[in-house]
This record gives sequence, structure tokens and C-alpha cells, in this order.
Amino acid sequence: MRSITYLRKDFFNAVGALSQEQIHVVLIATKPDIIKQIPLYHELKKRGHAVLLGHTGQHYDENLSGGMLKEFGVEPDFNLNVRGSMYEVVSQIIERFGFVIGELKSRGPAHRSLGGGGKIVIPYVHGDTTTAMAASNAAYCHGFASVHVEAGIRTLTPDYEKWKVESAYLPDRQGKWKVEDGLSAWRKFLMDRKNWKRGSQEPYPEQFCTRCSEAATGVHLAPVELDREFLLGEGFADDRIFIVGNTVADATAEALKRAGKEERFESVFERYPILERGDFVRFCIHRRENCSAERRFVPIFRAMQKLLEEGRTVLLISLFQTEAAIDRFGLRKELEEMVKMYKHFVYSPVWPLYTDVIAAMSKASVCATDSGSMQEEMNVLGVPCVTLRFGSDRSESAMNGGNIIAPPTDADFIHAAITFAWDNTDMRNTPKLYGKNVSAKCIDAVEKVLKAGSIFRSDEERLKM
Repeated sequence: MRSITYLRKDFFNAVGALSQEQIHVVLIATKPDIIKQIPLYHELKKRGHAVLLGHTGQHYDENLSGGMLKEFGVEPDFNLNVRGSMYEVVSQIIERFGFVIGELKSRGPAHRSLGGGGKIVIPYVHGDTTTAMAASNAAYCHGFASVHVEAGIRTLTPDYEKWKVESAYLPDRQGKWKVEDGLSAWRKFLMDRKNWKRGSQEPYPEQFCTRCSEAATGVHLAPVELDREFLLGEGFADDRIFIVGNTVADATAEALKRAGKEERFESVFERYPILERGDFVRFCIHRRENCSAERRFVPIFRAMQKLLEEGRTVLLISLFQTEAAIDRFGLRKELEEMVKMYKHFVYSPVWPLYTDVIAAMSKASVCATDSGSMQEEMNVLGVPCVTLRFGSDRSESAMNGGNIIAPPTDADFIHAAITFAWDNTDMRNTPKLYGKNVSAKCIDAVEKVLKAGSIFRSDEERLKM
């Protein structure tokens, strides 16, 4: 496999020579993977496990990958270097990670797991990524089940039909959302679990990926009770589901410590001094659904534009999909004019250092996003969140009261939701959902399973026959 690169030339022989039979392989691919998986990697190393860090190469530039790897002081043991369209990336991950596992299986004495072989590989896959889906598939083909970090996240959608019956606020017959006094009622509606329904396949392909990953999982590390509810409803074994919180809590806590040092604050706020005083909204729009549909992206853009016209400070973090949408819908000239016109408009590519992100976000008044991880981070930081989707795969944060769903089709409602959430005291003071010392709890769960047997569990073991 010439496309795969290794940290050392004798990679397979070196791993084969390790005394440990079990090799823990922590996989990263995207920026959220790096943020959430590196704390687990460090925890495994601290406990003396044989652990490798594998990068699939999905995010490979400095802003999305390289900067954070340097920031966290890690270097992948191997990189699959995948490139191409979605189907090509999926097939390359399966083929190349499957090759790595096959080589590791051939090293060392045979074991009695499905398929036999040498080293027992325990992959750690994260969340709803393409890597989680494809890498767990590759491992399963070898008879190895994965540890699924951030397992069970499923999209729930507010029951809009019920809302129409119970509320006079939104939407009206023309599809416009009346918002005069409706935001408090809407927030209260979202805080009731009974007002949410399943069935969405958005975000795409993430909801597909997380479901596929689950089928090849031996240890489900669920962030919250709601995720456990989903997993039990899908038939997964109760004793293999652990509610541990979310490792983003560990990563955010560490970033806040680093950001607390004066020199770290200087890094981000010297570049963007207007952000240091706070009182701004961060926009982050990159979901395929929003960036490929004009009836979604343009209303979001217009809501942002209206906030700027009112004199509010706006930070727009632009990713690849954001830039593509700006050009796709003919907004480039307008955007350039806005940058010239409004000194309180910060238009920036994604920042390479997580410390900078957290340092700035800790001062934000509100975050308007279609990201999943940012909904979690805002809860950890106590920053009000407006989720620009029809539903959410972190609906617990809306039920908790710190997050409001704003369907991305009406600029007036999006604007009103952001204004309502701006430094909203009630939204800031909602309970923290995602725990502390989460990485330790995750590895505690894995070690508990390994003490009793293997990650890949046969029916003889499961039924104790």
C-alpha cells in the first residue's frame, strides 16, 4: 500500500515486537476528530496501553489538521492519505485501514478471536464521520469490533405540526415565522422531550455514518442519557452502552487553561482586536444541506447582513463548503462590499489552533451554527447557541435550554432567534451536559469490557453458554 505513510520505516515489525497482545488504534480524520480523540490517546498512553494514532488524511491542510496536531504535540503513527470524492474516500479508508489491520494480525502469536491472527486491534472511531463508518467496517471485516466514541447521536426534529396547533406565532400561511413574542414560547416548547420526533436523515451523510458505525461497535461510549435511549431502542446490548459524557469537555477545559495564559490570548486577539471585548456573534455554516440549497443559505446570509446593518459585531468563520456556497449563489461581490463597509465584520478562514477558537468563543454573546460539535462546546462554555437546522443531533442541548433551533429558511426568524439568544442570561446559565474527566471514564469502560472478555463478543460470551 504505497499511499500509506508511516512515522517509522519498521512500523509493523516494531508494533509486532510489543509485548501487549491488544493494540489500541485511535483514529482521527477531521478537525473535530482531532479535538475529541487526542484526549483519549493521551489517556491510553498514560495507562500504559499499546496505542497507535492513525490519521486517514481527510483533513490534511494546516488550518484543519496540521496546526492542531502541533498544538496538541502529537504525530500520527500512520496516515492513510485518502483523497477524492466521498465514495473514493470511503473505499480508500476501508482498503487501506484494512491492510494495516491485516498486517498487524500477522504479527505475534495467534489468538482465538474471530479469524485468528496475531495482534488484536481495537479501533477507536469517533462520532458520525466518514472515517467512523469506513474504519469500523474495515475492522469488522477482520473480526474486530470498534470502540465508538460519541455513540448514539441521532437527529431529532421539533414537532412542527404540534407547534402550529398550539402556537399562534409561527409559521403563518405564507410560511413566514411570526416572532413578536414567540421566542420564549418556542424555547420552552423545545425544552420538552415530548415535542421532538425521530426520522430525519440529516445531517448527510453523518446520520448514515453514525448508524453504520454502531453495527460494528463493541463498546458504545454515549455522551448523554438520550443517546443511550436511542441505542437501546435500536437493540444494542445494555451492558455495552456507557454514558460517559463527551470528550469535547476535556478538550475545551484544556484549551481554556492554555487560553488563560496571556500570550495565548495575544495570538488571536492581536489579529482580531475587536473580538477581545466580546459582544459578537460567531457564524459557522458548512453543512452540505445548507450550503447546497439556495433557499437555506441565502436566508442565513441575509440574517447575518441584517445584524451587521444594525451595528452588531459578526464573526464569520468560512470553510470550504461556505466558500463554495458564496460563489454558487452569487454572493461574492456582496460579501466583499460588506467586508469593506463594516469594520465590525470579521470574515476569516477557519483558525488552525483550537486554543484560539476557545479563547474567542469564551467571549462570544451567541453562536449561530449548523455544526454538531459547536452545540456541545457552547454548552461547556455557557454561550447561547442558535442551531441553523430543522432539527439537531444534539437535541439534549435544546431540551436543556441553552440552544434554540432556527430553521434555515426565513431570514427574519433567524435574525430574531439570534437577537433573542444574544447574552440571554437564562440560556447562559443552563446546566453543563457533557461531564468532566470524560477520557478517563471512557477508558474505564473499555478496560471493564476487556477484563470480562473481548470487544468483539460472540454469542457464547453474550449468552454465557
